[in-house]
Amino acid sequence: MKKTLILSLVLIFVCTLFAFAGQEDEEAVSQEVKDVLKVGFIYVGPIGDLGWTHAHDQARLMVEELPWAETVYQESVPEGDTVSTIERMIKQQDCDVVFTTSFGFMDGTIEAASKFPDKVFAHCSGFKRAPNSATYMADLYQTFYLNGLMAGALSKSGKIGYVAAFPIPEVKRSIDAVAIGAREVNPNAEVHVRWIEAWFDPAAATEATMALIDEGCDVFVFTEDSTTVVEVAAQNGLPSFGHYSPMYDSAPEYVVSGQLVHWDVFYLQFLGLVYAGVLGPDNLDDLDYWGLLKEGAVELGAKTGMAVNPLWKDKLGNTYDLVMQRVEQMKDPQVVFDPFTGPMYDRNGKIILKDGERMNYFDILTIEWAAEGVVGPWPNEP
Repeated sequence: MKKTLILSLVLIFVCTLFAFAGQEDEEAVSQEVKDVLKVGFIYVGPIGDLGWTHAHDQARLMVEELPWAETVYQESVPEGDTVSTIERMIKQQDCDVVFTTSFGFMDGTIEAASKFPDKVFAHCSGFKRAPNSATYMADLYQTFYLNGLMAGALSKSGKIGYVAAFPIPEVKRSIDAVAIGAREVNPNAEVHVRWIEAWFDPAAATEATMALIDEGCDVFVFTEDSTTVVEVAAQNGLPSFGHYSPMYDSAPEYVVSGQLVHWDVFYLQFLGLVYAGVLGPDNLDDLDYWGLLKEGAVELGAKTGMAVNPLWKDKLGNTYDLVMQRVEQMKDPQVVFDPFTGPMYDRNGKIILKDGERMNYFDILTIEWAAEGVVGPWPNEP
């Protein structure tokens, strides 16, 4: 029954994916169809990180259930080993498709794609493509904004702590989104940022969280692929918001909500189209999947099905209703609300968006500026 459901979803998505890609290539249907598709996944962290890599691997396990797909994976791959890891997957493990699941794998993916023009590649969170290499992202800026609304309402000090991995646009737009949400309910709220220069480093995350507590931060959001921030905040009696995977069980009394991702929405679509011969190694350079709330690629929640921890609903007061309203507005097919809507200024007073103007996809993808209320170092700030 489960395999039938998955296959049905893939067939449904065949009709929709090109809406995300922005093109339709009828000649691609003639691509060769294999009996079994061998798929490789390259991860930046360990599959047990309970964050980013864990979420990707949960989707990989769903791919494994397809009767025509087999998967292999390599965890904790250094960015400098991207090309050599891809080569091993293709030459030694006979992979037809390779997914590279971190921003830092981008250049290596494009280099490998040129070496293996008959193979299919897709790179997560980047912007460089090739005829045989697509890009994809289930982005969380909307859910970070929603977490920001709640964090702003809950903070007594007006200081929200953010433990951040690397200063790349993906992380910067998430921090900005938190600040935008927090200042919507508390115009004086600040988001204090500590960079740890790692995706998975529990020791550094612990140190950063404690430093932020010493600064007076009393609510925590983060981009680091462990439950460390959640646990350290709970040990100090402070609320937090989980990241990428469900983190409710790590601190059931203190995890207010979080950002959850459903990578299977993309992987099942994409691989179904490759298996059917619709997508192949000569028609991917215009394919860029961008999944948000309305696509079901991301979800607000402390855990799946729990948008907000019931223990915190009353403490949020009217902000809870605002959060639920915003969720529905952003899930609407017309996306009637977006956090990056003007008037908007960066923290130096420079206007980013005029009144009523909405930021376009490329500008969101490449954000480098810090929003009003962001406090702390900001590499490459314009």
